[in-house]
Amino acid sequence: MNRGRRALLLLVPAAAGLLRLAGAGPLAPAKNWILPLFSKEGFHSMTLHGAEVRPLSSSQIDVADLEIDIFASGPAARVETILLSSSASYFPREKRASGPDWVRLIRDDCEITGEDWTYQEEGKKVSIRRHAHVVYREQLTGLIK
Repeated sequence: MNRGRRALLLLVPAAAGLLRLAGAGPLAPAKNWILPLFSKEGFHSMTLHGAEVRPLSSSQIDVADLEIDIFASGPAARVETILLSSSASYFPREKRASGPDWVRLIRDDCEITGEDWTYQEEGKKVSIRRHAHVVYREQLTGLIK
């Protein structure tokens, strides 16, 4: 086989992949998906897991059975918070996840559940709009005076 034909055969699958990314066709769902993310300093910041993931565009990924492991800042690589939801969307450009259904946030000191939620990576902020339920595992001293 000559070089020109071999190069063409190698470029066809790559071109097809680029067309799919450019919106020419839907991408197939990924099963048992894992996406580790790192801070600018190179430390593990969070890992997203999903039973099934459907990329809708370069700016939105829909995830079934989402789990987000959020790591403490710095080199310790210790999971600080776990966020679970049956159905959610991840927006990589905005570094944000959200979902209309239930969410469960688990930490050593508390557990929070609710519905219609958003997680913003910057500031590690979780907003729950409906049916929020908070259980603290530590004594709250001086809260009510």
